[in-house]
Amino acid sequence: MPLPPYSYVTGRFPHPVRDPAGHSFGHPPAAAARPEPERWRDSREFLFGVDLFNHGYYWEAHEAWESLWHACGRSGLAADFLKGLIKLAAAGVKAREGRPEGVRRHARRAHELLEQTRARLGPDVRRYFGLDLAELLAAAAHARGGGAASDAADHAPVRIVFPFQLRPE
Repeated sequence: MPLPPYSYVTGRFPHPVRDPAGHSFGHPPAAAARPEPERWRDSREFLFGVDLFNHGYYWEAHEAWESLWHACGRSGLAADFLKGLIKLAAAGVKAREGRPEGVRRHARRAHELLEQTRARLGPDVRRYFGLDLAELLAAAAHARGGGAASDAADHAPVRIVFPFQLRPE
C-alpha cells in the first residue's frame, strides 16, 4: 500500500481524516478482520502498520494497529500486544511533537504491555505476531529511557525518530 505524503503531527499538518486537506480525508478505513497471531502474514493491516512505523509514520501506524485492537474486542492477549505496539507508535508521535515526557510515558506503557504479553506466552515463546519479544522490549526500554530523537521545531513531512525497526519473521 502506498505511504501517505506526510506523517501526522498535531498543529503541523492537516488532520488526516478530519481536515479536507488531510491525506486520508474522505477515505474511511475498512473494518479490520480479527488478526490471528500465528497468521500475521495474512493481516494487511498489521503489516501495513509495521511498514508505517518503520518509515516514520507513527500516527498512521497507531491508527492501523488500533483498528486491529478494536477487531480483537480491545481485550485479551492479542489486543494487549497490539496496544503495546500502539503505545510504542504513540511514543513516536510524542517525539515528533518534541514532548519527551510523552515519549517516556507511552514507551513505559508499551514496555509494560509487551512484558505482560511475554509473561502470558511463557518462556518458550520467542516471537508473537512474527516479532521478537525481547527485541520489542529492548526497543520500548530504549524509547522509555529517552532514546527517541525529539525536536519541537520538526516540520519535516516524515522523520524516523527511533534507532530500531520492527522486523517480523
